[in-house]
Amino acid sequence: MARKAKPAPFNVMIVGQNGRLQYEAALFAASFRATNPDFPGRFLVCEPQPGPNWSRDPRMADTAARALLSDLGAEIIPFESKHFGEIYPYGNKIEALSALPKGEPFMFFDTDTLVLDDLTKVPIDFAKPSASRRVEGTWPRLELYGPGYTQIWRSLYDQFGLDFESSLDLTQPDEYWRRYLYFNAGFFYYTCPNVFGERLTAYATAIRDDRPPELVCQTFDPWLDQVALPLVIHALGGGRDALAPGWIDGKTSCHYRVLPLLYAREPQHVVDTLEAVSAPNKIKKVLKGYEPMKRMIYQGKGDKARALFDRDNLPRREQAIRNTLKRENLWLR
Repeated sequence: MARKAKPAPFNVMIVGQNGRLQYEAALFAASFRATNPDFPGRFLVCEPQPGPNWSRDPRMADTAARALLSDLGAEIIPFESKHFGEIYPYGNKIEALSALPKGEPFMFFDTDTLVLDDLTKVPIDFAKPSASRRVEGTWPRLELYGPGYTQIWRSLYDQFGLDFESSLDLTQPDEYWRRYLYFNAGFFYYTCPNVFGERLTAYATAIRDDRPPELVCQTFDPWLDQVALPLVIHALGGGRDALAPGWIDGKTSCHYRVLPLLYAREPQHVVDTLEAVSAPNKIKKVLKGYEPMKRMIYQGKGDKARALFDRDNLPRREQAIRNTLKRENLWLR
């Protein structure tokens, strides 16, 4: 019997920054190494550097967190914030792509992600990019008597010379947000970070600086990355069906976003993974440096949040979960 070919190596990338993100990066690294001990690629933590677009030093200031990341096999690599920085920190994920090795397949994750299983098992075709479909219809916000979804999205595809019609999901009703290509930017991937990053930078800055008339009433904070992302994915030959559902943001990873939401709504195996990977003393010492992690993971607040909800009968909208957690003083982030 022929031996099964090993999957081609790729690099995993997150952004590490001073404040909350350095602790999320440490937790991501702990979960990644626990579930991917023999990962064949590189694990890269991209770090923004001081410059004119930052009023304070954005680098990770907790030396214990930095040391833990290195101990867990992360390579901390610097990048310059040329286009975004403090005014739009979500742009870090865009600009960090320029620091990655050119021509090497990559997968980006937001730091508020827990890795649950071996990433090399995921059947990814890196030549067909995609991103997270675990998303609500957060953008655009339609105005009374203003343009609808079709007009707004078509204007963006036209701005960059892209075919709009082929991006549509015709199984969804006209003027329903799911008909239009839209992702959460919690993960994305491609064969080359430089190609992807250059396109994403070009589209995001053009939308910000020279928006079509149809977008005059729209806000891009914090949605700019998610507005530009589907255009890039479509332009590079990917789409909503490029990756089979149930893998990323499923059995292989969980984009929890904030710990109270993880405890409130995620399956038990996600909570079990979180508590297992955060238990070792060297990891606990670092994560306790961030008060929400200290209280949610180690002081029982997560269990209290979990007890408020029935995972088989969750509210349909995330806002209702948030409101309940806030009412109980459990919205810690």
